[in-house]
Amino acid sequence: MNDGIESRIPAGGKKIVLAGNPNVGKSVFFNALTGLYADVANYPGTTLDIACGRYNGDVVIDTPGVYGVSSYSEEEEITRDIILAADIVVNIVDTVHLERDLFLTLQIIDMGVPIIVALNMADEAERGGMRINHALLEELLGIPVVRTVAVHHTGIDELKEKIYQARPGLVDSALLEKISQVSTPCSRGEALLILEGDPAVSQRCGAAPGAELESIYRSRRERANQIASLVVKEAGENQGFADKLGRWMLLPVTGFPLLLLTLWGIYELVGVFIAQYLVGFTEPMMSGYYEPAIQSLLGGLLGPGSVLTTILAGQYGVLTLTVTYLIGLLLPLVLGIFLVMAILEDSGYLPRIATLVDRSLSALGLNGQAVIPLILGFGCVTMACISTRLLNSDRERRIAIFLLAFGVPCSAQMAIIMAVFARLGPTYLLLYILILFSILTTTGTFLARYLPGVPAPLLIELPPLRLPQPKNFIKKAWTRSYNFIKEALPLFAGGALFLSILEVTGLLQGLRALLTPLTVNWLHLPPEIADVFIMGAIRKEFGAATIMNLHMLPIQDFVVMLTLTLTVPCIASTMVILKERGWREGILLWCVIYALAFLIGGVTAHLLEAFSKSGALNASSSLLFGLIIFITGAVLVLSMWFRPRKAD
Repeated sequence: MNDGIESRIPAGGKKIVLAGNPNVGKSVFFNALTGLYADVANYPGTTLDIACGRYNGDVVIDTPGVYGVSSYSEEEEITRDIILAADIVVNIVDTVHLERDLFLTLQIIDMGVPIIVALNMADEAERGGMRINHALLEELLGIPVVRTVAVHHTGIDELKEKIYQARPGLVDSALLEKISQVSTPCSRGEALLILEGDPAVSQRCGAAPGAELESIYRSRRERANQIASLVVKEAGENQGFADKLGRWMLLPVTGFPLLLLTLWGIYELVGVFIAQYLVGFTEPMMSGYYEPAIQSLLGGLLGPGSVLTTILAGQYGVLTLTVTYLIGLLLPLVLGIFLVMAILEDSGYLPRIATLVDRSLSALGLNGQAVIPLILGFGCVTMACISTRLLNSDRERRIAIFLLAFGVPCSAQMAIIMAVFARLGPTYLLLYILILFSILTTTGTFLARYLPGVPAPLLIELPPLRLPQPKNFIKKAWTRSYNFIKEALPLFAGGALFLSILEVTGLLQGLRALLTPLTVNWLHLPPEIADVFIMGAIRKEFGAATIMNLHMLPIQDFVVMLTLTLTVPCIASTMVILKERGWREGILLWCVIYALAFLIGGVTAHLLEAFSKSGALNASSSLLFGLIIFITGAVLVLSMWFRPRKAD
């Protein structure tokens, strides 16, 4: 089990594990037991975070939402290993979907781990006409069962009283006989998983994987159905407005207008209010008051203009740039995106959005859940990269981050883009949109076709729509934001230190000279344009805004805007990408995107010059060039899809 989790367990303490299907309210139980969203540890060898807290001197561990424990996904593997090492499992069950959730309950019971069941969302089940015989359910399972409505704190006190009464449940005698015949020395849970053919557990125990998976699963499913039919005394149709709204969200004719309205609201909140107005207040506050105070203090102590003062409090200072970006820029954005995500999660709308747009994004190797990061990218690429955590597979997160970093301009940059193209005219704006769309579509299709791994289908449960509880989603958003900032701090400090060293050693000026042949000879731009790309690496809009003060030909303005859009986002986004993907993959992604950006920019510059000798495009030449780009992109996309895909 995770050494980091083990190290948090005091002597004599127990490991209390929260387990359940997705969207059953585990986070609310975790918060109720621990009083806070405590330590968040990255599980070794994975990208998944595991939350740990304390209850009565014991450790509470929140696991990912799963439908079973096996080796079918990263989430299931982690949950399996944590449950195998658990002293007590609190199994949260959605009462509305009792028959579905009982499969996991019975699997944990078959593993022989002490368990207690919390029948959550009991109020929703009762509103739907369901009546559960709790006493009979306890008798059939052989374990304590507690009725709860976690968001209203109903049943939580009873759960706390009975949590240490958790015990192993009743196991089918035929299955118990099979488990006893496993000759390899191992626990009962490991023996069960060996029978089910789990390759990882079998390898750990030095046994050959069994072939009983189908028969065990079929028997467990039948038993779950039988228990549900015995304990559910009454079920009736009693659909209210929430049920009707949930169905409207899934129908294309009503779902897409509702989605557009929701995305507009998210964009206005996060992309406009937070990214522009709130950050427009907090960042100048930090740079206008905090930074001068630090610079004055360090200048008095270390001497103004000294090397150490420049490194600590210069333009890229560790104590100035780092704190300004983290507190003035990143914290409001992170809080905003995590607040939105918490509301969408708790309301039950997020899985409906994913279901609605799933088919539209499948060509790019993404499923419907990626719509949120892609839309948020037009507000702020930094927060969009953070929100890729909601995607199920590492392959999808990799594709989404690449597309966000490659060709999605943030709202601040879009303001400059609109200003530049207002000067250039609609011909260039239309061409810009067409080229960018073709590049992103072709890139997404290429990654979906050739990136190692299997495309992840959208397998998602649709929970009932419910009104989010402010206490829950605010605390969830704040705790996630705090943990993110805590983890991002060393990365930003390291990035600022690196830039400061480049500045004091003169390497930054050398970098400008190094870029000059590329910008002048390849992109056919004036020498001073190198500063645009260097500033763009710090903040995209800073680089874009510099263009407004340069006097160039219209085609040169266009080439700069296109190339700058395609380069890696600002340093804040770059640091987040390094954090999300790791240093090795993040640096590789950074280099590949910069190479592609300058390659595409140079090719575009040469082609545009061939179409126009005057330095400006007319409507007919622009239309012809746009058609060539569109047809080329379409041919590339079709050739990739009709070419047989190599086996992984």
